[in-house]
Amino acid sequence: MVTILLWAVGLAGAFLVLCLLVLVALRWIDPPTTTVQAQRRVEAWLDHKPYRKRYVFVPLGRISPDLQHAVVAAEDGRFYQHHGIDWKEVQKVVDQDLEEGRLGRGGSTITQQLVKNLFLTTHRSIVRKAVEFTLAPAAEVLLSKRRILELYLNVIEWGPGVYGAEAASHIWYNLPAARVNREQAARLAAVIPSPLRRQPARMTWYSSEILRRMSQVGW
Repeated sequence: MVTILLWAVGLAGAFLVLCLLVLVALRWIDPPTTTVQAQRRVEAWLDHKPYRKRYVFVPLGRISPDLQHAVVAAEDGRFYQHHGIDWKEVQKVVDQDLEEGRLGRGGSTITQQLVKNLFLTTHRSIVRKAVEFTLAPAAEVLLSKRRILELYLNVIEWGPGVYGAEAASHIWYNLPAARVNREQAARLAAVIPSPLRRQPARMTWYSSEILRRMSQVGW
């Protein structure tokens, strides 16, 4: 039993070291794929469903500022203030979960979500959260906020087989990410929490809320 435990600890340590090395490399290299992208391909294969991956990595300068702002406003309003973990948001989530007697929303920062997409899967677990809480602060040390946002906007899901702002903008609006306007940006940001089920055209209420948040901070 002790041997198995030591083996598991060693394996976990090796995984974390590998992730840290990848994060260092991501300062200069754009990721060709992610664990979540691999997960979706395997799921499609197991379900005997067709799968087409659309993924084009573009520099942050080629993503509309409105889309950048909309995503930050929707997913992590304190992105530029925290260091990977938003402890104020964590406390809110814990208080809400205790009040409701169940595990609810995750309250993950953009950095945590980036770590999940790069190295983990979409399946919720305590182990996944532990890895996020370990690697997110490290990512903030190894990468700039600008690079974290650039990576995030390029790797996250925006529909079945659709990854990143450039592919999403073309799929949903037939536009490059650089030309997405304020309204379109809010609708795209509204899709992120549930990209396999939501569509921008149906996100009227939530996109209005995102636009309100953007206006509150002067965006």
